[in-house]
Amino acid sequence: MEKYDELLIGLRQVIRAIDLYSKKLNKESGLTGPQLLVLQAIANRDGVLAKQVADAINLSSATVTSILDRLEARDLVKRERSTQDKRKVLLHLTEKGEQAVGDAPKPLQQHFIDRFEKLEDWEQNMMIANMQRIAKMMNADDIDAAPVLEVGTIQQLSE
Repeated sequence: MEKYDELLIGLRQVIRAIDLYSKKLNKESGLTGPQLLVLQAIANRDGVLAKQVADAINLSSATVTSILDRLEARDLVKRERSTQDKRKVLLHLTEKGEQAVGDAPKPLQQHFIDRFEKLEDWEQNMMIANMQRIAKMMNADDIDAAPVLEVGTIQQLSE
């Protein structure tokens, strides 16, 4: 087996693990990973602006707006125009949204983070550099991505 085959197999295993966990998250909570991230960002700072959520979770404002539309339609989030500045729309969780955040399973990335943080600094830096190089080799270094382990088409991720 060629070395590149071994690397591609490893990448496919990671993608498959993320996909399986994403399906589990969706089945248990009815939420996608990005939806959960948006809800958590709002829970962490009630009255936040969509742009601030986008910046906090490293997704584009357009993607966050699309996610917010779906969350609002499900009565998980409510938008409220600021009384001080009518141009600003503040985001709040509804009771249903608060419950969804509280009931959601631990994200897959938390398991990863727990293990990653146990590595030595040099190992962490090496892994980061290698992943950044792989992303660049796959022409994926400019793709909009959140620090959440979720896969799917761009359409699925924006839901």
